[in-house]
Amino acid sequence: MNHRSPLNRLVVAAMLAALLLNGCGGPDKPLSQATVYFNGDILTMEGNSPAYVEAVVVRDGLIEYAGEAAQAMEVAGPGHQMTDLEGKTLLPGFIDGHAHFANFSLQAVAALLLPPPDAAVGDIPTLIQTLKDWDTPENRALTGWIFGTGFDDSVLEEKRFPTRHDLDQVSTEFPVLIVHISGHFAVVNSKGLEAFGITADTPDPEGGLIRREADGKTPNGVLEELAAIPNMVKALMPTSPEAADRFFQAGQEMALSFGYTTAQEGRAMQNHELLAAKAEAGELKLDVVSYIDYTLTDPYMASKWNSREYTNHYRIGGVKLTLDGSPQGRTAWRTQPYLLPPDGQGPDYAGYPAIPSDSTVQAILEMAFANNWQALIHANGDAAIDQLIGALRPNVEKYGKADRRNTLIHGQYVREDQLDSLKELDVIASLFPLHTFYWGDWHKEIIGDSLGNRISPTRTALNKGLKLTIHTDAPVALPNLMRVVWTAVQRTSRSGAIIGEGERLTPYEALQAITIWAAYQHFEEDGKGSIKAGKHADLVILDQNPLKADPDAIKEIMVLKTIKDGKIVYLGPN
Repeated sequence: MNHRSPLNRLVVAAMLAALLLNGCGGPDKPLSQATVYFNGDILTMEGNSPAYVEAVVVRDGLIEYAGEAAQAMEVAGPGHQMTDLEGKTLLPGFIDGHAHFANFSLQAVAALLLPPPDAAVGDIPTLIQTLKDWDTPENRALTGWIFGTGFDDSVLEEKRFPTRHDLDQVSTEFPVLIVHISGHFAVVNSKGLEAFGITADTPDPEGGLIRREADGKTPNGVLEELAAIPNMVKALMPTSPEAADRFFQAGQEMALSFGYTTAQEGRAMQNHELLAAKAEAGELKLDVVSYIDYTLTDPYMASKWNSREYTNHYRIGGVKLTLDGSPQGRTAWRTQPYLLPPDGQGPDYAGYPAIPSDSTVQAILEMAFANNWQALIHANGDAAIDQLIGALRPNVEKYGKADRRNTLIHGQYVREDQLDSLKELDVIASLFPLHTFYWGDWHKEIIGDSLGNRISPTRTALNKGLKLTIHTDAPVALPNLMRVVWTAVQRTSRSGAIIGEGERLTPYEALQAITIWAAYQHFEEDGKGSIKAGKHADLVILDQNPLKADPDAIKEIMVLKTIKDGKIVYLGPN
């Protein structure tokens, strides 16, 4: 839609004339509930090719009409409100294929230890100083810990994990905890090890590892996977209702600022109770769907929240199962050894499973199948995906191919033959092309150039007929969905290298993956994901059209306004 064409100028003039005739916005006549959006690129996301309409009518939280401007005026009737997009772009609200909404607050509240361009921590001395700068009595009172998130050993100048000795430079009086950018590792200082009760005599938990010093016994402060995650959850729980509220509000505002109208809590544990309480209190401004960790299905899956319908913007959508770890952290479980194993590991190191027993994984999935629960399954390495396929197949044979929409999460190292099996088993692929920017160069170092170019194989998955979404996995990365779209389209690494040119998506496909395809993943395609009469008025206004911008500029596109059920919930810069 060319906003400078003579025809469009006539349409806009006609609508403004109707505005004056109706008295909309005048001091003597109240507005009705109808709002007309016009004079912009209104991209509906209906169909497999871009489709635009001239105007959208919203009433009582729903889209009443999307189509021609003149008809929109008739549908809106007298007394409506006019919203001039002024050439900006209107899209359906964004839906992340996988993220951890309850932890968005970590990025919003914690010391931000991300490397450039998201922050400025490129070496361990800067990391230490950033934590010191963050350490105020007010911040420390939030959890009782000095904490930060987002450090990345692969881009730190020292090319190593910080240790307890580094974090002891921050404080020896208070516990210190930092979370790796993957979310699968933590590092604590000596006081933190003491708080967790971890000593030289503490054994490694199944599915986790306590890294040790040269003597092979003394913990060095680095905790992997199930040695880290339960302890992180415990340490970062707010210490008061006021602290919990600060966490929640900061995280929610961050989500809204990036255009989220539906967010996922992709591994709900005790934080489900916080989200349910916020829903009961009417404090959620967007929809949040949680997936309960398989260890906590009782009692959460028996609660009222387990539903396809939202109660005060919250529901449980299914269960979450984690089969391995982080590829950039080299805990993803592979069939081949890493070319560059972590410190302390030999040349045969290939990562490790979170649940070594195949029969246990099959039984967990059978629980989901028997109860008709949707399952999200985290698997990055091809050995973990083999385990997943082996556990799914007998359950599909036993329970049939009902519409469960089970979803592979991440799948960085998925093989082509595995994609064929996932298609056969009706598994959705929620892939993670952000890796191509953040860790594309690193993947090539640790698994080789050829395999490194095949991470997050989005084009191959689509060509094989899989349903596809893409995601941020926030707070692993900032919940910036325009950056996700950019990485899916460009697949450019930090160094400027192209990571798998043949796996690129078109800008429209990438937008589908965070709108209508993501709505499908969550069983919500009938009410969300596109601009169509009868659907929720979940909308986002962008300062540029991602389909018309230079592809490399997509990452710079800003959210100007987020609208949930017809109400403005975020108003950004003009």
